[in-house]
Amino acid sequence: MRKRVLGATGITVSELAFGGVEIGLPYGIGVKGAEDMLSEKEAIHLLHAATDSGVTFFDTARLYGASETIMGKAFRDRRHQVVIGTKCRHLRDGNGELPDGDMLKKIIKTSLLESLTALQTDYVDVFMLHQADLGILANEDLPQIFADLKAQGAIRSTGVSTYSVEETQKAIESGVWDVIQLPFNLMDQRQAALFAQAREKGVGIVIRSVLLKGLLTSKGQQLHPALADVENHIRRFDELVQESVPDLSTLAIRFALAFPEVSSILVGIDKLAYLHQALAAVNGPELSTETADQAKKLAYPNPAFLDLPHWDRMGWLT
Repeated sequence: MRKRVLGATGITVSELAFGGVEIGLPYGIGVKGAEDMLSEKEAIHLLHAATDSGVTFFDTARLYGASETIMGKAFRDRRHQVVIGTKCRHLRDGNGELPDGDMLKKIIKTSLLESLTALQTDYVDVFMLHQADLGILANEDLPQIFADLKAQGAIRSTGVSTYSVEETQKAIESGVWDVIQLPFNLMDQRQAALFAQAREKGVGIVIRSVLLKGLLTSKGQQLHPALADVENHIRRFDELVQESVPDLSTLAIRFALAFPEVSSILVGIDKLAYLHQALAAVNGPELSTETADQAKKLAYPNPAFLDLPHWDRMGWLT
């Protein structure tokens, strides 16, 4: 497993990061309830298989159901082998308002304490804001709260999870955050415009949605009629599948890793077969410059439509 440095943090991570949402709660195409998920024992076995295969970077969140608890049990005797990134609880209240500084500090510290307890550790390597919108990124109290946690040794680095290009740009320009987790894939390549700036600022880039919630795999077929144009466009990438790039998911993973500014890519894994597929993609030959350039030209022309939470609410992903 090849490793990369996470921005200017000094933390070295595996190119493949294990996305932990699927082991914690029902998530993804065709997953409707606990009956479709791994048992705790199976999930722990999967996490151990990942570490035994060279994966060192694991992503979770306070809001990912049992994910942190399962990772805590899996890694309590392997803590020195892994880099754990987690995300705090949402900060906005039911009315969408941000609390004042003291309450904000209490929410974040309580969330971190809950994460440390569940993970059975006394520190996390990357502690991130979950869904950091422009208003949250503009808050003047948050940088100091996170800086204090870092100074206390409870966290090794700070980060934010963003959605839009505008949010990512604001996070980079703030000079506050060590790591940014952002969506990027073959279909939606908008965030690539900021990769060079992130590197200049020493910000580590961790990519999520690299498989577009499974659509850039064999699951991306016979989709809801509302997604017919999306499905047709995905099929255009088939022309880039060849002997050295055996399937679409391999193409998607290697395309993301073709950007040197990227530290690691998150792949949601809830089956041993999916782990083996991801490992084969990451450990295989790098994507050729020619193939990467062709893939860049095939980005979806209307990326704003690629709104997975909206698709989920509309029932288009069931």
